[in-house]
Amino acid sequence: MPSACDSLIDDIEDMVSSSDPTPHERQSARKSIMPRSRKKKEPLSHEELHTDSLIPGTQKIWMKTWGCSHNNSDGEYMAGQLAASGYEMTDDPSDADLWVLNSCTVKNPAEDHFRNSIRKAQEQQKKVVVAGCVPQAQPRMDYLKGLSIIGVQQIDRVVEVVDEAVKGHSVRLLGQKKNGGRRLGGARLDLPKIRKNPLIEIISINTGCLNACTYCKTKHARGDLASYPIEELVERASQSFQEGVCEIWLTSEDTGAYGRDIGTDLPTLLWRLVEEIPEGAMLRLGMTNPPYILEHLEEMAKILNHPRVYAFLHVPVQSASDSVLMDMKREYCIDDFKKVVDTLKDRVPGVTIATDLICGFPGETEKDFQETVDLVNLYRFPSLFINQFYSRPGTPAAKMEQVPAHVKKQRTKELSQLFHSYNPYDHKVGERQHVLVTEESFDAQYYVSHNKFYEQVLVPKRAEFKGKMIEVDIYEAGKHFLKGRPVEESQPFTPSIAKPLQKGEVSGLMQQPIANGIQDPASSMPSSSVLLIGSHSLDREVLKKLGIGLSLAAAILAFIIEKLY
Repeated sequence: MPSACDSLIDDIEDMVSSSDPTPHERQSARKSIMPRSRKKKEPLSHEELHTDSLIPGTQKIWMKTWGCSHNNSDGEYMAGQLAASGYEMTDDPSDADLWVLNSCTVKNPAEDHFRNSIRKAQEQQKKVVVAGCVPQAQPRMDYLKGLSIIGVQQIDRVVEVVDEAVKGHSVRLLGQKKNGGRRLGGARLDLPKIRKNPLIEIISINTGCLNACTYCKTKHARGDLASYPIEELVERASQSFQEGVCEIWLTSEDTGAYGRDIGTDLPTLLWRLVEEIPEGAMLRLGMTNPPYILEHLEEMAKILNHPRVYAFLHVPVQSASDSVLMDMKREYCIDDFKKVVDTLKDRVPGVTIATDLICGFPGETEKDFQETVDLVNLYRFPSLFINQFYSRPGTPAAKMEQVPAHVKKQRTKELSQLFHSYNPYDHKVGERQHVLVTEESFDAQYYVSHNKFYEQVLVPKRAEFKGKMIEVDIYEAGKHFLKGRPVEESQPFTPSIAKPLQKGEVSGLMQQPIANGIQDPASSMPSSSVLLIGSHSLDREVLKKLGIGLSLAAAILAFIIEKLY
C-alpha cells in the first residue's frame, strides 16, 4: 500500500505548483468569505515555546582531541563547522549536551583515555560522537557499539553526524574521498575552523604514508599516501595570513613523502609557500621519515636557511640498531639517518633536529639498545621523544616475541636519565635573538616565543608582545627552554597583515555575495550572535527560543529573499 510519504518534494520551490491559485485569484476569492468572530484570549505573560523534539543546531558541544598536530587540525575544522551551523562550543564538558571525542591510536594510554572519556560521558547521560584514528581503524570495538562515528576523511560531514546524534540516531561515516578513482588528501581545506591558537594555522599537506611499519596502528586509519595539490595548500596559507595568522605548521604522517602520489615533492611546495609568508611570520615543518628526505637534503638545507622558515626538523629514528629497524620495516639503516643529521648540521648552522625513540621493541637485545644509547650520546638531541613500546592490536609487532615489561621499563628509564643528564642550551646564554611570540606558558607566568631554531624562549607577559617579533637577550637556560629579556631600544615588529581572529572565532566565514546579493547560507553562519544573509539578519537567541536551528533558518530566509527579489 502506498504511504503518505511516497510523493516527495524534491525542492522547497515545489511547494508552489503551476496548478495553485495565483495571488490575484486568492484575493478575489476573499470577497465571498464571511469572517467569523472569535473570542479573544487573555495574553500569557512570559509565554514560552515548549517542544517535544530536539532541534539540532541549538545544543552545546564539548570537543576533546588527543594526538598529533594532524589530529588537532581535524579537531579545529570540526569545531568550526559545528559553530558555523549554530552549535555552541563550550570548554566545560559538564555544560555540554554532546561530546565529540577525537581519538589517537598511536599508543595504548591515549586509547585508554579515549575509552574512559566515552564511559564518563555515558555515565553523565551525554550524547557522544567519536572521531579520529581509533574508530577509523577499529570501528567494531565493543565499546564503540551504538556510537556515531566520523571517519578521518569525513570531517566535512561532522554537522550531519552530530545532527543525527542529537536526535538519538547512530550514524557511521568511514569512507574514503576519491576523485576519478584517485584517493584524495581528505576534506576540503577551505572549510570553517576554530583555531586553538588564533595566531597559528595548522595545515595538513597530505594524509597517510608510503611505509608499512610493523608497530604502527595509524596506517590502518590514515591509509596510503594522498597529497593535497600545491595550489590548494598555497590558497589555505594565504587565507590564514589574511586572518591574522603569523605562524604556520605543516603537518602529516610523513611530510617528506609529500607529492609522490601527484607528481611533485616537498621542496617544490615549500618554495611556493615561502612566497606567501609575510615578513616576520614563520613556517614550521612537520615530521619527516629519513627515506623520503634523503634525496632532497641539499634543497631542504636551503629552505631551512630561509629567514621565514624555522631551522627545525623532526626526523624519527626509533632505534639505532639496523636489526631492529629491519624488524620495524622502517626502510632505512642507521647510516641513512646519520647522513640526514650530519648534512643538515653542516649546511644549516644551529639547526634543531628532534627525533623519536622506542624502547623495548620486540626482539631488541641489550646490544641493540646500547647502539641507541650511543646515538643519543653522539648527537645530544635537544628534543627527544622517548616511548616505551606498546603493542597495538592488529599490527605485526603484536605477534612478535615481546621484551619483558620490566626490561622495557628499565631501558626507558635509562634513556630518559641520559637525556636529562645534559643541558643543550647552556651555550645560548648571552646571545641576542629575534623571537616570535605566539603562546602563553602552561603556568600563565610568561609568554612563549620561538627563535629561528624553534627553541622555546620565555619572555615577560606583556600584552604588546603577543603575536609580535621581538628582540631579546638570553639570560637563563633550562632543559627545555630559554629565558629572554626584551631589548629596551628595540621595537616589536608585527608580522600579521590583518587583525587576528578572537579566540573561539570561526575562520573562513568572510561574506562573499552571490547572485541577487544573497549569500550562500551554508557559508554565512558566523560565530557571532547574528546570522547574516545579504542585508538581512536573524538574531541567534530569538531562533533558539523558537527552537529553530540556524541551518533551517538560513535556508528559509534565503528562499524568502530570493522570492522577494
